[in-house]
Amino acid sequence: MASLNVGNLGEYLREQRRNAQLSLRQLADAAGVSNPYLSQIERGLRKPSAEVLQQVAKALRISAETLYVRAGILDAERDRDEVETRAVILADPSLNERQKQVLLQIYESFRKENGLGTGEGAGPARDGDGAADQGTGGSSTAGGGDAAGSDTDAGRRRTAG
Repeated sequence: MASLNVGNLGEYLREQRRNAQLSLRQLADAAGVSNPYLSQIERGLRKPSAEVLQQVAKALRISAETLYVRAGILDAERDRDEVETRAVILADPSLNERQKQVLLQIYESFRKENGLGTGEGAGPARDGDGAADQGTGGSSTAGGGDAAGSDTDAGRRRTAG
C-alpha cells in the first residue's frame, strides 16, 4: 500500500478515462502501455515517466502539462502561466497537431530567449537546429502553411524525442 504521492494523478486519470468512456484496457492500448501498469498508475502505486504521461494524455485528448503538474514533474506555482498557455494551445480545436507542436516550439523559443526555459529540454534547444529553421522554411510553418518541408521537420522532431 505504499503510495508514491501520485494518488491525485491516478484519481484524475481515472476520472478522465471514465469521461472519455474508455475502459482501462482501451486506454492502455491507445496509450501503448500495459493494462496492469495503467491500473497501478490509477491506483497511485506507480509514478509514470513524462513520456508515458504524454502518451496517456494524447490517448485521452487532454493536456500532457496538466498531467505533469499532477504527477509533480512540473512545479504548479512556478510553471502555472506556462502550463496554462500550453494547455490553451493544445486544447484549440481549430489547430491541427502539427500546428500545435510548431506553435509550442515557437513559444518555447521565445521563453528561452527571455531566460525562462522550461527545464524539460523541449523545443528548439533539444533538436539542435531550431533557430536555423527560421531561414529554412520554418517561418512558413509558423504561418500555418503546408510546405512540404514542414511535415518532414515535424516528423523528424517527433522521432528525435
